[in-house]
Amino acid sequence: MERERDIEKRLRCQIERMGGKFMKFVSPGNDGAPDRIAIMPGGRIWFVELKTRKGRLSALQEWQGQQLEALGCQIRHVWGMDEANAFIREVQNAVSST
Repeated sequence: MERERDIEKRLRCQIERMGGKFMKFVSPGNDGAPDRIAIMPGGRIWFVELKTRKGRLSALQEWQGQQLEALGCQIRHVWGMDEANAFIREVQNAVSST
């Protein structure tokens, strides 16, 4: 059975292996804020919401994501290990192109 903490661990290990940070994002007073921030060399930043394959976003999480996107931020909703692996490839491609 897939768990969010396993997905988080995989992403953290891979982001750090590429020289980045995968930090827990805590924003008091902003319920629904994304779980993590991926910060890569060169100033590339993604806000990341983690879910299992069967997980779902709450209305508040969707709204928070829309607010960040409206400000020009990159936000990714990662459902399950397959999408985690796809996100890792996205980050690798972004970092190698800068």
